[in-house]
Amino acid sequence: MFRSLTGRNYRIWFAGALLSNVGGWMQSTAQNWVVLTELSDNNASAVGVTMALQFGPQLLLVPFSGAVADKFDRRKVLMVTQSLLMLCAAALGVLLVTGVAELWHVYGFALALGVINAFDATSRQAFVSDLVAGDQLSNAIALNSASFNSARLVGPAVAGILIAAVGSGWVFIINAVSFLAVLVALSFIRPAHRVPDTTQEREGQLAQLAAGFRYVRHRQDLLVIFLMVFVLGAFSMNFPIIASTMAVEFGRDATDYGLLYSMLAIGSLTGALLVARRPVPRMRAVIAAAGGIGVVSLVSAFMPSFWAFGGSFVFLGFSTATLLTTANGFVQTTAAPQVRGRVIALYIAVLMGGTPLGAPLVGAAADGLGARSTLVISALAGFVAFLVGAVWLVTARKLRFHRGVGWRLQITHAGRPGLGDDPREQVESLTAPLEVLRREAAPIPVESSVPQESPTVPLATGRIRLPGHVAKDDPEE
Repeated sequence: MFRSLTGRNYRIWFAGALLSNVGGWMQSTAQNWVVLTELSDNNASAVGVTMALQFGPQLLLVPFSGAVADKFDRRKVLMVTQSLLMLCAAALGVLLVTGVAELWHVYGFALALGVINAFDATSRQAFVSDLVAGDQLSNAIALNSASFNSARLVGPAVAGILIAAVGSGWVFIINAVSFLAVLVALSFIRPAHRVPDTTQEREGQLAQLAAGFRYVRHRQDLLVIFLMVFVLGAFSMNFPIIASTMAVEFGRDATDYGLLYSMLAIGSLTGALLVARRPVPRMRAVIAAAGGIGVVSLVSAFMPSFWAFGGSFVFLGFSTATLLTTANGFVQTTAAPQVRGRVIALYIAVLMGGTPLGAPLVGAAADGLGARSTLVISALAGFVAFLVGAVWLVTARKLRFHRGVGWRLQITHAGRPGLGDDPREQVESLTAPLEVLRREAAPIPVESSVPQESPTVPLATGRIRLPGHVAKDDPEE
């Protein structure tokens, strides 16, 4: 489960990021509570607008964030972005402590946070591949998620206590100090030399972005994941709105609001650690987790008490972390190294880009229909994402369903059988790599869903001889 921690660079990064993530979750909790209860009159729409401003730049800056992650030294990029995030947190903290902060200040802070995070998140995700060997990348990605969710277990609870004890402004200032941990860690890390993508020196930003789009377009598995995370990111993962409005629904204060986040984190941490135990990420886990989000969200909508709701929140966190950690690992481990930064940028843009669309709508639903409507919307999104993945799995993998002994149902893979093969006798894994499922020459690497550890082979561009046709200028004829 912790095999990637054997590397020195990743150990340093993991420790620094864990401390910084705790501060980040403290700030996120305080930010949404301040907007909902201190700078507005329990206005969930204001929380939705804040989220839209914070995550919107992820989508708009895709042409630049992915290119930066692929072209420049990711360690230096992170040192710049982390320093800017620290200054932003300190500035808003001072405004809140001095009592001059207004709602538009938080809106501006959220927008600045979004612009910086557009570059930080992409480089941070891709930076992991610079720290570990290829066979440990999936585990390192899962442990990154575990670190993130471990911080969510502690940060919101601490933030709730601090808000009640000393005020929300000090939470932002403490978070600013926590950025020193990751900056110190980055200064000690010496990642292996990464061969830059020389094509970017000859291409403009739009051409680089187009290359990432072309790569993803030829990967149906990635397109399915992108569609699923977009739907869930827009309408299911609005936890700041869900947790804050449900805390108010049950008549609870900031401490209990932070406790809800911690209960969500218990499930998230468990899900991330279980994903870390798996050797490789699989599509079936992503699809099953999407269905789990739908079921748990629907159950949570009918919980009669605060503690019952908090208990269901644990399972919602488990399903969400399983989906995101597996999807993230699948995208990173199967993307070709030359375009990995751009593919990750597209993935993050799709995941976060749904928030500007969904968060204001979910916030408006909470204001107009009640807090529980946010969970019903989350359930519907989970079921839609599950159906998208399930339909693709059945059609693209050509699944066959057979009745076994009694009520037992056997699922086999049709694959590409040879002449005389009986598809019912095939028992390949449902989500085995495409090279295993296909009984012919290896496919074009760009369409592969197998973990990539080296640059893909260039596509053939030479002459193709047509049967029965002799070229006039062919020297061999």
